[in-house]
Amino acid sequence: MRKEVSYNNKLTKRVLIYVLLCSSMLSLVSTAVQLYIDYNKDISSLDVRFDNIKNSYLQSISTSLWDFNEPLVKQQIKGIVDLPNIRYVKITTTFGKEYEFGIPVVKVAKSEEYPIFYEDNDIGVLLIQADYKDIEDELIRKAGFIVTSEFIKIFLVAFLIVFIVHWLITRHLFLITSYSQNLTLDNLDEPLSLNNRPLKKDELDILVDAINDMRSKIKDDVVKLEKAEDALLQLNGELEVKVYDRTAKLAESNNQLQASLDDLTVAKDQLVQSEKMASLGQLVAGVAHEVNTPLGICVTSISALKEKVNDLINLIESGNLTKSQLMSTLNLLIEYQQIVERSLDKAVNLIRGFKSVAVEQHTDPEININLSQHINDIVNTVKTLFKRKNYNITIDLDDSLELVTFPSAWNQILTNFLMNSHIHGFEDRDGGNIALTFIEEDGMLKFTYSDNGKGLHGDVKNKIFDPFVTTKRGQGGTGLGMNIVFNLVDAKLGGKVRHVDTEEGCTFEVIVPITHKKVVNRVPKVDVIED
Repeated sequence: MRKEVSYNNKLTKRVLIYVLLCSSMLSLVSTAVQLYIDYNKDISSLDVRFDNIKNSYLQSISTSLWDFNEPLVKQQIKGIVDLPNIRYVKITTTFGKEYEFGIPVVKVAKSEEYPIFYEDNDIGVLLIQADYKDIEDELIRKAGFIVTSEFIKIFLVAFLIVFIVHWLITRHLFLITSYSQNLTLDNLDEPLSLNNRPLKKDELDILVDAINDMRSKIKDDVVKLEKAEDALLQLNGELEVKVYDRTAKLAESNNQLQASLDDLTVAKDQLVQSEKMASLGQLVAGVAHEVNTPLGICVTSISALKEKVNDLINLIESGNLTKSQLMSTLNLLIEYQQIVERSLDKAVNLIRGFKSVAVEQHTDPEININLSQHINDIVNTVKTLFKRKNYNITIDLDDSLELVTFPSAWNQILTNFLMNSHIHGFEDRDGGNIALTFIEEDGMLKFTYSDNGKGLHGDVKNKIFDPFVTTKRGQGGTGLGMNIVFNLVDAKLGGKVRHVDTEEGCTFEVIVPITHKKVVNRVPKVDVIED
């Protein structure tokens, strides 16, 4: 909604106010200057009046006093008081007489004492007092007259200026404003024109020409805009068709990509599971090979033991058994018994460690374990895979440390670390050093795994935890071992794993939170396991 302009506009008010203020200030200044000049002139006149009294009255007063003509003296001082601004006159004679007229002035503006001489005789003193009351009253009267007349002139001139401004400028501004407010796309053909304009152009005519030029440009721009809108509508229609076609194609591509991604996810999960099963299969083969040796010894010893028992029975039945033969056979049977017991104990320990690893690998419980015993079981089981290698495995771990955790996660983590050192770190080498260090501090377990093998180099070091990253591509390496370690530490144990740069070999640091079932005294111990 447009707000129509009215005659009572702000510009006219401001012009009137500014004219009145400026004129009033100039009038006040000029009035003050004029009054100041008149004031100084009246002060000077008073000084002249005192000089005239001295020159005109002293001689006649001295004669009247010498003749003791008191009426004339009184008349003379009365005449002095009747002068402007003179308020009080007093004569003190040497004869002890005093003559005064008027009212003593409280606030004296000017006071003079003149000695009275008759010939060479000092006969008295003339005191004259004056104030500025008459001068001030005259100044006030003049100021009132000047201010009144000036303000009348100011208002007349101001209103005349406002009328001229309105006639020459404001009314045309009203017309220009009304035209601008009512200008729409429907009346762009109507030009703006002012009435009663002089032949010679001024600023208002230039403004009108500028508005008409702007109107013409707007009209041309509207025509161009309409053409552009038509072209845009046509282009939008074509784009909608293209967008629809490309959206359909994109949806089809997205479906294909999603299917491929699902297939890759399934393949990755299968590869991860295969990797886990492969490591478990390797453990089975290694443990089976190790168990066969003590079990074979047991079978051989039992066969020999059975043969000796049969021989002993035959000797007893034939009655040819001697004491020396009995003692020799019994000693041999005891030796066979000890061989069988040692072999069975070794097989039992191997099977117990493998059972701890294999069963927890599938059931995956979160239980309270003795970490030292569990780590040793894992290492003893895994090292069956590289029996022919001379690895020095050092475990630095508190024997009494118990915590609630996922044993299967530690099984897989340590197995992958040890197998990586065996396959990659100690490739083409018969021996090496591996160190496992566990430190508990501030509720966290810090596990450091390090070896003195080849180490990691180049891009492999920065992408070691990414899936399918391996240095054995095309040689049986899947590149999922360290990715499995990362997922187990991050998702299952709730910790962090990182590669630590070292001058020799390869080092990994695993930090996980600890949950204790019970607190026991810890005695640090270093276990050394040598193959």
